[in-house]
Amino acid sequence: MLKVAKFGGSSLAGANQFEKVKAIINADPTRRIVVVSAAGKRTSEDNKITDLLYLCHAHLTYGVSYEDIFSVIEQRFYEIRNQLGLKFDLESEFAQLRSEMNRDIPVDYLASRGEYLTARLMAEYLGYEFLDASDCIFFNYEGQFDMEKINTTFEEHFGDTTKLVIPGFYGSLPNGKIRVMSRGGSDITGAVLASAADADIYENWTDVSGIMMADPKIVDHPKPIQRITYSELRELAYMGASVLHEESIMPVKVKNIGLNIRNTNEPENPGTMILEHFEEENTSKKQRFITGIAGRKSFIVLTLYKEHIATEPSIIRKALEIFEKNRVGIEHITTGIDSFTLVVSNALIGDRLYDILSDLKKHCSPDSIKTEENIALVAAVGRKMADHPGVAGQLFNALGQHNINIRSIAQGTNEISIVVGVNNSDYERAIVILYDSFVG
Repeated sequence: MLKVAKFGGSSLAGANQFEKVKAIINADPTRRIVVVSAAGKRTSEDNKITDLLYLCHAHLTYGVSYEDIFSVIEQRFYEIRNQLGLKFDLESEFAQLRSEMNRDIPVDYLASRGEYLTARLMAEYLGYEFLDASDCIFFNYEGQFDMEKINTTFEEHFGDTTKLVIPGFYGSLPNGKIRVMSRGGSDITGAVLASAADADIYENWTDVSGIMMADPKIVDHPKPIQRITYSELRELAYMGASVLHEESIMPVKVKNIGLNIRNTNEPENPGTMILEHFEEENTSKKQRFITGIAGRKSFIVLTLYKEHIATEPSIIRKALEIFEKNRVGIEHITTGIDSFTLVVSNALIGDRLYDILSDLKKHCSPDSIKTEENIALVAAVGRKMADHPGVAGQLFNALGQHNINIRSIAQGTNEISIVVGVNNSDYERAIVILYDSFVG
């Protein structure tokens, strides 16, 4: 058994959080690869180290003194080191960095120093070997991972007894220069290394005990999702649920490596396990068959009417070509004998709505076009829904009993989601009603 354990910034915000991480690592000897973010916020009024480093670069760019900000960064790391009784030579590291602080310092290099220094301290604290991300995470010049080089290099560094701490968030280009990832990049580093190491489990330690069944800003204390497939996760993420970055999913999904989201502050909580497939237990009426509920607001529904439109498929093709020409993606499409309906994001269509309507009238010659704005999409997602007849009826009945009008309906061919359109004004209420109806 081999586990890769990634710890986010909130898990590394101070010496007390480092102590929690060490207890977690020591509790399971299979956690032999540790990936760390830069130290995060200690309180809501605090600053993330990475944010401060980006701010330093902005000050350098505009010729403003960065000294006060840099001193805060130094103090944070000195405090962690001294409280934990570590001996790592931060003084030399900061002196070297100060010598490079000018307008020409690469922003990616400067921003990566938070992860680098956090990893150096964590490696000493755990008694693990430090491996710089620039020596094992590689990009090509297009910014894509060079997985062949990553796999080959990692094999050289990792053996049967090796224990490593590796910074997240950055890697190196073919010319050796540092390149950082998008925010949340440490999640991606952990997934890439889990794939390279052929790990059994990739643990993503953060400040929440897994993925919730609904947005806690809308539903009070929603229940956690204990097990979820990658397909369900993608469906919830697509519908607006705040989950993992897509790039942090694919490397482990391809190899069906389990992705376990855990809470550093509640290590006894098993969190959420994500796999490509689960061996399903015998279902019963008491078991949930809805995995989660999510949604997004502000869509436009366009319905084109023309008698016997179903016998003229070229009309639908022409309509799709018009949206493609305008670079507007289509969320859902439903067809009937005399009409078809398209659901598009208001943010994407923007000011082009009237140009698109004009083109639709010109090239599709509909009898009429109806547009409905301020529509929200709400999805119920669950891999077991296909095994339970009447799910759609229960959903429609729950909304109908609370006088919520359904403006559109769509169900995926994989039968793991049912998506309904409601008025924006009913969005939050619809989420709560469906949660109470299916989860209770």
